[in-house]
Amino acid sequence: MEVKKFMNKVFSRPKSLVDIPFTYCPGCHHGIIHRLIAEVIDELDIREKTIGVAPVGCSVFAYLFFDCDMIVAAHGRAPATATGIKRAKPDNYVFSYQGDGDLASIGTAEIIHAANRGEKITVVFVNNAIYGMTGGQMAPTTLEGQITQTSPYGRDSKTMGMPIRMCELLSTLKSPAYISRVALTKPAYIVKAKKAIKKAFQFQIDGKGFSLVEVLSTCPTNWGLSPREANEWLDKNMIPYYPLGAFKNSEEVS
Repeated sequence: MEVKKFMNKVFSRPKSLVDIPFTYCPGCHHGIIHRLIAEVIDELDIREKTIGVAPVGCSVFAYLFFDCDMIVAAHGRAPATATGIKRAKPDNYVFSYQGDGDLASIGTAEIIHAANRGEKITVVFVNNAIYGMTGGQMAPTTLEGQITQTSPYGRDSKTMGMPIRMCELLSTLKSPAYISRVALTKPAYIVKAKKAIKKAFQFQIDGKGFSLVEVLSTCPTNWGLSPREANEWLDKNMIPYYPLGAFKNSEEVS
């Protein structure tokens, strides 16, 4: 008992996360992403003014875990919902939390036009190259040759097209202020991911415009791999096709 008096707690759950266990599959990166977002919200001291938007997919569960105002949007419509909230409440900080089956498929038009209008919202885009919640179907971001429930022989670019690179696509637009892609398979990557997410929120705080951070994520359950194998697969296969880094940063424009 005497020892406990001298023990300091050096690691704890961020205030912007509800004190309940995550329910994501083992090895899924959603929990890490949630924590990074929550840490950023805490450090920027904006929790009381933050509103999150979660659409359909595994990302919908975000409303259970963030201890801030959360709204659930229809599939693919999170950018439109976030736009409406931000325009109605411009002094609040609005973010959408979307998967690739949502943002890069049914929601493609929504995200492109929100970015093109330079809406002052922050988007966290989780890319695990597959439809997670609905059983592992091919997503717009599924890699060439990747096996899914709807591409049992691997994605064939001749009939199914090439995987969509959303950061590269959105960065061709003039209006977005910040677009970046990060990963979470290594501690150094996680540190960089948090910096990117914090910068995206800071851009909104400063009124600079639309910001998006794409996070390459694993889906061990639907990939049919262990968590360790999934991290290795992401490093070997996803990063070469989806290179990490900032694709647009208005701070660097003279």
